[in-house]
Amino acid sequence: MSDKNGLTYKDAGVDIDAGEALVARIAPAARSTRRTGADADLGGFGGLFDLAATGFKDPVLVAATDGVGTKLKIAIDTGLFDGLGQDLVAMCVNDLVVQGAEPLFFLDYYATGKLEVDGAARVVESIARACKESGCALIGGETAEMPGLYRKGDFDLAGFAVGAVERGAILPKTAEMQPGDVLIGVVSSGVHSNGFSLVRKVVEASGLGWDADAPFAARKKLGEALLVPTRLYVKGALEAIRAANAKEGGVKGYAHITGGGITENLPRALPDGLDAEVNLESWTPAPVFGWLAQSAGIAPAEMLRTFNCGIGLVAVVAEKSAGHVIDAFQNSGDKAVRLGKLVPGSGEAKVVYRGTLKL
Repeated sequence: MSDKNGLTYKDAGVDIDAGEALVARIAPAARSTRRTGADADLGGFGGLFDLAATGFKDPVLVAATDGVGTKLKIAIDTGLFDGLGQDLVAMCVNDLVVQGAEPLFFLDYYATGKLEVDGAARVVESIARACKESGCALIGGETAEMPGLYRKGDFDLAGFAVGAVERGAILPKTAEMQPGDVLIGVVSSGVHSNGFSLVRKVVEASGLGWDADAPFAARKKLGEALLVPTRLYVKGALEAIRAANAKEGGVKGYAHITGGGITENLPRALPDGLDAEVNLESWTPAPVFGWLAQSAGIAPAEMLRTFNCGIGLVAVVAEKSAGHVIDAFQNSGDKAVRLGKLVPGSGEAKVVYRGTLKL
């Protein structure tokens, strides 16, 4: 074979050795996420999962994919990568659990112009931590080094999660919903991973740098405070289903409050003919939301259809089960409050707000 030109893949900007070093470093983190049904090491052409080993009787698979959005830009600018994995996992597994599904396994996709092993490893290690907390196995992924497509230091993330739910337990159970059913809100950890294009606009207009003291969080820099990772709701949501379904009525539906806020996401879990009446005075949004609204003059209605405004998950439950659901979330480390109730509507489901948002 002639080596006339002497070029290598590394000369073109792709470092196979760096990729192998990354796999070696993240292997222990991935191994720590093993669970029933997944016990293989990384390195195969595909990730394997034994569904039969999990004990489901009549399972339906549920899949979700998502990214972190422009929150990545703040992480890249600050070098704070250790919460991004939780953001990525949460955006996927929270979408699974609101359909009643138990997350089973996760795959990640990390793309960059030039692979920096330490930074990439910190991201994947944080993915593994979040997978372990959510009870799902990190069974594979892809690291793509694409010089010329990404600027130096830039990278992108995507995640893919698969879960399972017994056929008769799929949520939402819209046919069982009725006026008087209670809305339970579960508090968010902050902005989560939606609305960051607007967040970055607000920060730009404020003239603050990422290393400035956060106006809404004591002893934190602005970048650090905005990068608080998305809350994982899997444990609490599954425990609430178990606790409430042992009682009459049980959990009838969940809504993951992402882009579009309560205004756009809660109706996705409701049937036509029923509206959600939400008492805006039933919770106090974290200070970050007040700062965003006041700094840029964002109207409450716009806040509610852009950000989670302090509520990251909403449950629809029978009145008799409301207390059990709140207890289940609180026992799992989440704070839960009664937001309101379902009321008769005249058409497509919508959210009707009462009171004033406490920004």
